[in-house]
Amino acid sequence: MTNPRTTSTSRTAQAAATSAAGATSAAPAPQGSAQAPPVRALAALEAARRRTELLTDSVDEHDLTAQHSPLMSPLVWDLAHIGNQEELWLVREAGGRPGLRPDLDHVYDAFRTPRADRPALPLLGPAEARAYLAAVREQTAEVLESVDTGPDQPERLLADAFVFGMLAQHEQQHDETMLATHQLRVGPPVLDAPEPPPAPADVALLPREVHIPGGAFTMGTSTEPWALDNELPAHSVEVPGFWLDTVPVTNGAYAEFIAAGGYDEPAWWAPEGWRHVREAGLVAPLFWDRDGEGWTRRRFGRTEPVPADEPVLHVCWYEADAYARWAGRRLPTEAEWEKAARHDPATGRSRRYPWGDADPGPEHANLGQRHLRPAPAGSYPAGAAPSGARQLVGDVWEWTASDFAPYPGFAAFPYKEYSDVFFGPDYKVLRGGAFGVAPVAARSTFRNWDYPIRRQIFAGFRTARDEETPGGGPGPARGGGRG
Repeated sequence: MTNPRTTSTSRTAQAAATSAAGATSAAPAPQGSAQAPPVRALAALEAARRRTELLTDSVDEHDLTAQHSPLMSPLVWDLAHIGNQEELWLVREAGGRPGLRPDLDHVYDAFRTPRADRPALPLLGPAEARAYLAAVREQTAEVLESVDTGPDQPERLLADAFVFGMLAQHEQQHDETMLATHQLRVGPPVLDAPEPPPAPADVALLPREVHIPGGAFTMGTSTEPWALDNELPAHSVEVPGFWLDTVPVTNGAYAEFIAAGGYDEPAWWAPEGWRHVREAGLVAPLFWDRDGEGWTRRRFGRTEPVPADEPVLHVCWYEADAYARWAGRRLPTEAEWEKAARHDPATGRSRRYPWGDADPGPEHANLGQRHLRPAPAGSYPAGAAPSGARQLVGDVWEWTASDFAPYPGFAAFPYKEYSDVFFGPDYKVLRGGAFGVAPVAARSTFRNWDYPIRRQIFAGFRTARDEETPGGGPGPARGGGRG
């Protein structure tokens, strides 16, 4: 989870949908697929580049070079960083070729300079960054044609075109970061996309929660060809039975928490969360504003009423945890979330996705920036898990109760800084992927992580309860409300 450029200040819905469709087609096929690794890799790289161009061509040079928030890099840094990482891994490492611009390595090393300090670096300008990306991609294409990327390739980095898939995911992850920067940017809208489909007719009939039976299941993967190191290896995990919200918590349900004084009652908050609420002055999700008795939100340059039926977005882990406590529930653990998303009790196996092993399609999930908002809660019945839970993949990242930790048998690959340096209690795990996540990086084994105070990311949540804990019952799915 990318030449002539334009300097237009808006993108049409058709352009956004085209980019999303390209991202969808680029998801890696399962092992044994008729699609050859280099074909799959090239499609994934091209889809990522189309989206990168969409996100950077839609703003002028001032917006490309400005820092829209100290939490984020200037867009032009992300642009050249994408090229630098592609040069390092696909040209130099995979291709064994000399570097195009080794002098840029220290400028675009994400570990060397924090985001807030990156505007002071000697960054490439927009035209230089675009020319650099094009030059690197030309060599990448030559390398992909010349190296053996078959499944029997003894070099792990090249087998099944792993390193090319890794870099396609890297670019898409930065595209998601750039999309978050677009949301933080102040100014008129520059991105557009079709609205998600309306909620299906059966939403009012959905149960508030679904039951996940207890027992062991296979967590993680040892077979997915482009899985990243923290998803490995597959291992058995015993999970007691529990209940899980059928859909993510909605804006309407979260507004009830606010109205009930949720931000004013320390009993609902972890001590460090309560300190953060007081120090940061939190009163509602990020981008929400009071409008009389209701709420409005800012979304990619547009101000609109907060839609009650959408999954809540832009809440930090502490807010998710506090809501769950107020509702008499809790956040699911990472293992619970993955069991709900993957385990098929009829066969005893873990699927690639909630709906099965097929790559994500538009009928399954809201992914790939096809839309610029979550779909209504209860959408995508074709993407439901065996339990009946919906939207476990797509729409919003879902906070879990778990700290980011290695699986038993974890080994860093191909570099320690991707996962290993982040393990520990400072980071909480998010699962599932949001509407801005590309299908190539939206596996049900994919693990995201962030600080529990982060709100600019496209994160929401759903709640759970132990099997023996009272709660739930009949009624429409509302995502963990108290009623």
